[in-house]
Amino acid sequence: MKLGVNIDHVATLRQARYAGSLHLPNAEPLLLPAAAACELAGATGITIHLRADRRHIQDQDAFELRSAIRTKLNLEMGNTPEILAIAVRLRPDEVCLVPENRQEITTEGGLDAAGQEAALMPTIRALHAAGIRVSLFVEPAPVQVEAASRLGADMVELHTGAFANAAGLAADAELDRIRAAAIQAHGLGLQVNAGHGINYENVAQLHSVPHLEELNIGHSIVSRALFTGMERAVKEMLAAMARPHPARMFIPA
Repeated sequence: MKLGVNIDHVATLRQARYAGSLHLPNAEPLLLPAAAACELAGATGITIHLRADRRHIQDQDAFELRSAIRTKLNLEMGNTPEILAIAVRLRPDEVCLVPENRQEITTEGGLDAAGQEAALMPTIRALHAAGIRVSLFVEPAPVQVEAASRLGADMVELHTGAFANAAGLAADAELDRIRAAAIQAHGLGLQVNAGHGINYENVAQLHSVPHLEELNIGHSIVSRALFTGMERAVKEMLAAMARPHPARMFIPA
């Protein structure tokens, strides 16, 4: 599995003190060194979410990162005309369309691709016309995976939040849902990614999910980086990803 590191919460820390004052020479922490440390440690991509409320990542951040990073830029965004126009100018390597609610602390669930096909189709076409690969952040549910395929998405990112928040048999059941969705998505020709709530403890269980190509992880890595530094935190996550959970290994039929 490859690792995309979400650095939104590096910007969250900066915004806590310097919101509206990014021009100041002492506005920190800086995003470019954080992204560079992730890449140096072995991350294969940098993920940012340019939200409508600009609570962490700012437009300036997105364009600076686009110019500086050496791997790939994955832009998470809500389906709004304003952010779509920015994405087309920015031309990230990938866009992941996500649900967005101004009252939420973080993304609370998957995009209802099945219920929003008419609204999503023009956005996906515009992104493809700009040469941008498109992912949909969806629940591991058959109807949502099917909708992603109908919409012409290149990828799905399966929402792992319910799995991450569960324990015991409930976590096993959620993992089975993710596994079934991954098999379905792969069969439909979609790249399979996953993200949300993944940490250093539960990541090994995702080895039971076949066809899983990339994980996007942010909060857990940034949290550990407070104590270890970003480069080491990313290296430790990559090491955790390489150690499968023996009880949940996927055995092909």
